[in-house]
Amino acid sequence: MKRQKNDATDAEAIVEAASRPAMRFVEPKSADQQSLAILLRARERLVHQRTELVNALRACLYEYGHVVPQGIRQIKRIEEILEASNSDLPDLLREECRDLLEQIAEKTVRINARTDTIKTLAAEADTARRLQTMPGVGPLTALAFEAFAPPMGSFKCDFAAWLGLVPRQFSSGGKERLGRVSKAGQADLRRLLIIGAMSRLNWMGRKSIPEGSWLAQMMARKPRMLVAIALANKMARTIWAMLTKQQDYRVPAAATVA
Repeated sequence: MKRQKNDATDAEAIVEAASRPAMRFVEPKSADQQSLAILLRARERLVHQRTELVNALRACLYEYGHVVPQGIRQIKRIEEILEASNSDLPDLLREECRDLLEQIAEKTVRINARTDTIKTLAAEADTARRLQTMPGVGPLTALAFEAFAPPMGSFKCDFAAWLGLVPRQFSSGGKERLGRVSKAGQADLRRLLIIGAMSRLNWMGRKSIPEGSWLAQMMARKPRMLVAIALANKMARTIWAMLTKQQDYRVPAAATVA
């Protein structure tokens, strides 16, 4: 856009941008995609609110010397501290903590209801069902692709870059210089893919990693978070191929033998 912002220069800038052959455009979302996005964001908002309540409850107990680790799984431990017969906590504090526990329980019920809805929708949608054949992709991630991802036909093997899972480039003079991951893409899908990749790198997921594979070799010499981002990048490129070719996930070893 040229100098001065008004309707005329805005329209001229839009026409000029539309005439550029390499210009990238945003694919409009359908009404169903918008509804799925609202459902996913509503669940995420409730999770954040519940986390805030849990942290407030932990802070109250910390004031009286009771240190509780982070996580929703520590609710049972907090209840035991509050209901202990030899507890030194004042009655006023116990009443306030019980009120926080009731709010946490209410948030949990709402989160579980939306999680069940997401699982049902992910089982009915063909694309979400196909994506769940890949290790590390569950109903939440699969339905998020239904809601946030544009048609795969608009990409040419650069879907991982659109998600922000590639390093920034500072290349010049024919020499490649790669920096950190830019995080300049779709934050929701990128976060879910990294979480799914981390689930494959924990103590249970490592059992399914074949010895001698590229993932096993990277885990032996690289930090786990770096390996998770590299795996998320590979998962994104695999998802692009699956949706473009309309195929389910195939194990690389089995595909090589075939």
